[in-house]
Amino acid sequence: MRLKVYLAGPEVFLPDARAQQDRKIALTRAAGLVPLAPGDLAIPPQPSKRALGHAISAIDEKLMDEADAIIANLTPYHGVSADTGTCFELGYMCARGKLVYGYTNVAADMRSRSVAHYGGDVHVDTAGRLRGADGLMIEDVDMADNLMMQGGIERRGGKLVVHQAAPDALYTDTTAFEICLALLAERAGLRPRSLAAG
Repeated sequence: MRLKVYLAGPEVFLPDARAQQDRKIALTRAAGLVPLAPGDLAIPPQPSKRALGHAISAIDEKLMDEADAIIANLTPYHGVSADTGTCFELGYMCARGKLVYGYTNVAADMRSRSVAHYGGDVHVDTAGRLRGADGLMIEDVDMADNLMMQGGIERRGGKLVVHQAAPDALYTDTTAFEICLALLAERAGLRPRSLAAG
């Protein structure tokens, strides 16, 4: 049986969302995997915006239930951290015991991005914790994003691939995504161990 992979990420919000999703779908198929992507299933007309939101949520959960694995695009979106919907989806798949992989197209880690968010106005408190000017603690655990996401991936045998994409290609560069595909295909026994696994 071929591995079904849920493709999570903020690409659904891009002006050319369908084209980018189709590109990732084609790459997933080329890796010998079966892609399941948000937007693949038609959403029936709904009586309100709230009902539409519920319908999309239900469809995406149905796709995740059918999937064996997830590749989550954790590139920062609307802030210093990953898209919140993608974070939910990654957590959902971790909780369901699925195979989990992720990537980011920003090489700077969570600490560096948070310090930049404060314009460098940070300090170490008496307990040795790094804090912003507003007193809020900055996560400092040498991870690409929140520790629950990277920790959730790595503790389940997956990998979070870090890549620095060009600024104008943060959500369209598929270099790290393709590494995730290769690692997942290798784990599923579809291809021999490669340099991508390093």
